[in-house]
Amino acid sequence: MKVSCLRENLAKGLSIVGRAVATRSTLPVLSNILLATSEGQLKLSATNLEIGISCLVGAKVEEDGAITVPAKLLTDFVNSLPSDRIDMALNVRTRTLNLRCARYEANIKGIDATEFPLMPVFTEDHRVRLSAETLRDMIEQVTFAAATDESRPVLTGVLAELSDNQLAFAATNGFRLSVRRTELAEAVPTPQKIIIPARSLQELGRISADGAETVEMAISNQRNQVFFHIPNIDLVSQLVEGTFPDYARLIPRTYATRTVVDTTSLRDAVRLASLFARDSANIVRLHILPGQGGMGGRLTIAATSAEMGDNVGELDAAVEGTEIEISFNAFYLLDALNVIHTAQVSLETSTASSPGVLKPVGGEDFVYVVMPLHVAR
Repeated sequence: MKVSCLRENLAKGLSIVGRAVATRSTLPVLSNILLATSEGQLKLSATNLEIGISCLVGAKVEEDGAITVPAKLLTDFVNSLPSDRIDMALNVRTRTLNLRCARYEANIKGIDATEFPLMPVFTEDHRVRLSAETLRDMIEQVTFAAATDESRPVLTGVLAELSDNQLAFAATNGFRLSVRRTELAEAVPTPQKIIIPARSLQELGRISADGAETVEMAISNQRNQVFFHIPNIDLVSQLVEGTFPDYARLIPRTYATRTVVDTTSLRDAVRLASLFARDSANIVRLHILPGQGGMGGRLTIAATSAEMGDNVGELDAAVEGTEIEISFNAFYLLDALNVIHTAQVSLETSTASSPGVLKPVGGEDFVYVVMPLHVAR
């Protein structure tokens, strides 16, 4: 293999695939990145067997070939080089990759490319196309609600539900639920439900942030993998096996009180209260008081710490319904408020022991359900 490319292009490609490199593995080759020539370009690939990422880098190819080299060493070395052309040549007999850039030279010992796991190829059948910006928003608004505890693997994933011309993402950890929907340009031939690891979607959101306009999605015929294709980048992820909870039943259909408030003001008030809630299980108390004719309502956010003190914030709100006091985990509220981008947000409540529902005002495609906390009087 003999290849030349710009340092910036190689460094960018390494940063894209690098997050798929296995950090702890009994297979040494999974700590490596595969460098291989492909149709006159340099293809970089990495996998931890749950997620795999491939990226094409513009390069001048003189001789075809392939080798895997330690990801961390290669990335750190390339990032430390000056902005210039990098010439790479492989000694097949010793499995050593020679790199030259400006007045620097290195020889990196690798592992034969045949030991690297085969990367599945993106399937052309039943592709779903959607805006990269919309997909990033969906990932941002849903993945944070997935469980991080591996005791219930199905909850560490995001349910992707394809039906007619709609795609819905849903995630829950048992104490909160986040659902985001979007319309598709084309109807899907058959309804499908799959569970994608939240980590895989977060990586997809990261790599699609660099100028991509559309993302193509496809499910393998065996229904055990999902593929995402962005120009010059492919991501493949294993799917989570199991049955996702019937999330539609978890969303309250009615409410006794609906409170509309400025999103930024509520976020700031909850953030201030969270400073005092740290020592008391992150509990913040909301007191909602209606005004006259839906105007002049008030929302009070308070937190108390036996050691640190207390905090009270008061916001103007449009309240319809009855007075209510209800408590929530401050960070569960903040997580949702950080991904709601409309000027106003509504909070729908029924009783102090019933779930609260946050929705962006003017955006019906996002719903967030959060369980209340019991506070002893």
